[in-house]
Amino acid sequence: MQYQISTNSAADVQASCIVVTLDQSGKLSDVAAAINNASNGFIQARIDDKDISGKLAQTLLLPAVAGVKASRVLLVGTGKDALTRSSAVKVLNAIASASSGFSGSIALALNELANDNLSEKWLAEQSAMAFGNALYRFTETKSKQDDDVRQPDSIIWLGSDVSAALNKGEAVAQGVAYAKTLGNMPPNICTPSYLAEQAQELAASGALEVTILDEDQLEEMGAGAFVSVAKGSSEPGKMIIMKYNGAADKNAAPHMILGKGITFDTGGISLKPGLGMDEMKYDMCGAASVLGAMKSLLALKPAINVIGMITSAENMPAGHASKPGDVVASLSGKTIEILNTDAEGRLVLCDALTYGIDNFKPASIVDIATLTGACMAALGRVNSGLFTTDEVLAGELQNAASHSGDKVWRLPLEDDYQELLDSNFADIANIGGPLAGATTAACFLARFTEGTPWAHLDIAGTAWNTGGKTKGATGRPVPLLVNYLLAK
Repeated sequence: MQYQISTNSAADVQASCIVVTLDQSGKLSDVAAAINNASNGFIQARIDDKDISGKLAQTLLLPAVAGVKASRVLLVGTGKDALTRSSAVKVLNAIASASSGFSGSIALALNELANDNLSEKWLAEQSAMAFGNALYRFTETKSKQDDDVRQPDSIIWLGSDVSAALNKGEAVAQGVAYAKTLGNMPPNICTPSYLAEQAQELAASGALEVTILDEDQLEEMGAGAFVSVAKGSSEPGKMIIMKYNGAADKNAAPHMILGKGITFDTGGISLKPGLGMDEMKYDMCGAASVLGAMKSLLALKPAINVIGMITSAENMPAGHASKPGDVVASLSGKTIEILNTDAEGRLVLCDALTYGIDNFKPASIVDIATLTGACMAALGRVNSGLFTTDEVLAGELQNAASHSGDKVWRLPLEDDYQELLDSNFADIANIGGPLAGATTAACFLARFTEGTPWAHLDIAGTAWNTGGKTKGATGRPVPLLVNYLLAK
């Protein structure tokens, strides 16, 4: 997508469509009023005829309005109350959805929506992201491509020079689209080796250094928790490490993001029910979000050091797969009793946490994982679960969530829950029973963070949508991760 800034009058802007707003009282924005005057009251007539009321995110497309050079005018309602970030995103998504099928340019007259809580730069950034989401299509595994698809190739922003914000939104949107595509790929294609290849392709730009540790290497170094999951599959597990050194001080402690990459999760010997099991290809969406965030960072080139890490395997039932009751030794030396082989994500993550802390001494770690159905039961598909005992890190992630609209909700991570993980036969059990499952999973991971500032994002409910036409990966929490890292 190309971006232009224009200070021309709205009636004189040449575009496939110009977007203007009105509120629920029927009050036109100044730009909409100017178009109304140029068209001898045509816009007001549509309001008087009740074609549009101005309800939040309501749209009305008007083709070829006399006196206006744009080929179409899109009227968009902003509701009866002052816009919040959440309601503004609904408006922007409605705009992108209604105009994403037009070729040529879309002119956005939205700067008047800015208020004390919504800057013009924020509106521009979110507009670019909204168009990225509206234009996304997954076609990689379809035999026939629609060559007649029309979509805009440029955005004209009427207002201040917000080019940097538009470019940032575009970079985030590209990362989101990349994460969506990885998540949507079928599991016979998107294997741990495939994810490793994706990291190497990102490194081709020269701005990333990539290291791939294979299953044999990890077993030799003592990563028994990881191997206990990976060994049940004929697809070899991988630990993927991407180093981005953008800071002036290349030796400055990096900030680490770690993604769970279980490219298919049958549950192992603790086999999942068959209904809906196809969606277990999405169990690598934490890894996809790390790759998506790294793609965005490569476009934005921030002056920070980042480690993007992925721990990837298939969780399959086999004669050599782990069994409930097995005890394995993790890379940290802690022994783990495997009570449920479907609680595999924490097993691959704990060895990655130990490896990352020992080798990179990160300033902070955020792990991202489709970890527990319990988190989905608690928060649905709206908020990702945030777990941390570090108040600074919690605030940084919550601020990034607020800015990006990629919502999180903080859940408890207290020592009182740790006793649920006690084992008679090992240092720790990999599950804590039927209660507080999301918290006990986070408590398990906390035992491997060795005092490093660390947070865990459980994205089991937010990484993909299920059922019908909306089914597919969401690309979350790429927007959150990018904004969090850019604020460092």
